[in-house]
Amino acid sequence: MSSSEQKWPQQLWVARHGQSAGNVARDAAEAAGLKVIDIAHRDMDVPLSPLGEQQAVALARWVAGLPAPQRPNVLMASPYLRAVGTMEAVLAHGALDRSDLSVVIDERLREKEFGLLDRLTREGIRDRYPDLAEQRSHVGKFYFRPPGGESWCDVILRLRSLLDTLTREYRGERVLIVAHQVIVNCLRYLLERLDERQILEIDRQADVPNCGVTLYEFDRTQGRHGKLVLRQANFVAPLEAQGTPVTAEPDAPAAAKP
Repeated sequence: MSSSEQKWPQQLWVARHGQSAGNVARDAAEAAGLKVIDIAHRDMDVPLSPLGEQQAVALARWVAGLPAPQRPNVLMASPYLRAVGTMEAVLAHGALDRSDLSVVIDERLREKEFGLLDRLTREGIRDRYPDLAEQRSHVGKFYFRPPGGESWCDVILRLRSLLDTLTREYRGERVLIVAHQVIVNCLRYLLERLDERQILEIDRQADVPNCGVTLYEFDRTQGRHGKLVLRQANFVAPLEAQGTPVTAEPDAPAAAKP
């Protein structure tokens, strides 16, 4: 197979953003038994927390420690501020070759939209919308769509289009995606060809760590024309190497485990 026939990027890293101010506010609200998360920003404008900024720099320094030919040459990020902030840290500290670098902000990588349930804690959802809480429990998060929001299936639908872009524009490249917990899991669902039960079991076992990285590499021996193969899932060595605290918190509100 020639390189021109290769369908996928050579390497694909999928990273969750660093800890956000929203993660911190959600934890505080849940601990206090509050019904509403006390944060004034729109979800897309929530910044990194001070710890999240440290995590983003630790991720960037890990990228800089890779051999130069193995560092990303395509950066893609959700337009949400916490993802952009994480990507900007990689740009600033990742020792990337600017002459061979594409930087893309793509709305298809945005956070799952929570709709009517935005900024509510689990207690708030049960108190204000008991029928919706019961429906979500019955249907499950994979298919449940809150009014004005998205189900996991809706997210997966837009990510199918994103994968079309990867195979059309970035075949053979080294791509780093910075996005959100649900995005990481939904990309795993697509790339690893999982089913509902398998991806929800992965989600149930643990939250995706902030600045945790999932790595795929192209293997031309797999399938008819080669495919991306999972090498590492949610590894936090970039943070540990820098002595930076690891955090793994759900995104508010609907990412809470059933």
